[in-house]
Amino acid sequence: MKKWLLGMTPDEIKKVVAELALPSYTAGQIVGWIYKKKVSEIDEMTNLSKLTRTLLDENYQIGGFKHIKSQLSLDGTRKYLFPTINGTPIESVMIPDDDRRTLCVSSQSGCKMGCKFCMTGRMGFKGNLSAGEIVSQFLKIEERDELTNAVFMGMGEPLDNYAEVMKAIEIITSEWGFGWSPKRITLSSIGLTPQLKDFLDNSKCHLAISLHNPFDSERLELMPMQKAWPVEETIELIRDYDFSGQRRVSFEYIMFDGWNDNKRHADALTRLLRGLECRINLIRFHSIPDFPLKTSPLPIMEMFKERLNRAGIVTTIRSSRGEDIMAACGMLSGNNSKN
Repeated sequence: MKKWLLGMTPDEIKKVVAELALPSYTAGQIVGWIYKKKVSEIDEMTNLSKLTRTLLDENYQIGGFKHIKSQLSLDGTRKYLFPTINGTPIESVMIPDDDRRTLCVSSQSGCKMGCKFCMTGRMGFKGNLSAGEIVSQFLKIEERDELTNAVFMGMGEPLDNYAEVMKAIEIITSEWGFGWSPKRITLSSIGLTPQLKDFLDNSKCHLAISLHNPFDSERLELMPMQKAWPVEETIELIRDYDFSGQRRVSFEYIMFDGWNDNKRHADALTRLLRGLECRINLIRFHSIPDFPLKTSPLPIMEMFKERLNRAGIVTTIRSSRGEDIMAACGMLSGNNSKN
């Protein structure tokens, strides 16, 4: 298989150009064709000589995978199935909302974190995606020119594939790349502390932490990685950073009937997050096979939300999108077999 140019930085493309003994300015031309003009084939780089294109084509290709299949939800959400280099397909989700078009991006095939309420976690870990495979999800969907935002909330734990995710974010936000503002990107994590600190130090993107329960022992029941990375330590780390400006931190909280949705949990959340500039997004649980818990009823979610708001923590109920095509939170599995 020829090496992908997609996913390379300018410095890496300069090395390719040097290796082929091409003029140094060729690197800038190649970068522009890939990330600004978004070409799919080397032959489309028409300001490169025929000889240059031939030399490139001998060992390289633009790269990127076309989607195998897409499904459209009744609410307008569209789910895409992509092949991967490691052989295990992944899914991406495009979510429309008024004039916004948000892409929910995958960073891994499967996941090591093992959260019991998540279809991706049940797959186990199948492999990391390269930066090129991550960026390809932006380029190979029907709405690529309409995208306004991106959330790394698809398949996988982004901080567990830290180097490639950060490289993809560099491509998306650099002037030589897509030129997006970092404020258009949110990264979601359960809180892998070493990588999280590096992300907070070296990125201006928004952060979302998957919380789901404020009590250590209860969170551990459904989220095994609580043992390695306790959420209390994650929050203490976050307190060292300024989220009072344009950068935001939010906490994702899937609500399970009778498990994490009473006053005791709301009050514990208040204590845990007191003094931190943040918001909580309450999420309805989307049922998956062979899992005993159900979603909290909407009236319970409303009361939970109001209790947190009265305590001074901005809390909203996030609307559920794409459930009819298995595209909602926690439902991605790379299967895409539901018709």
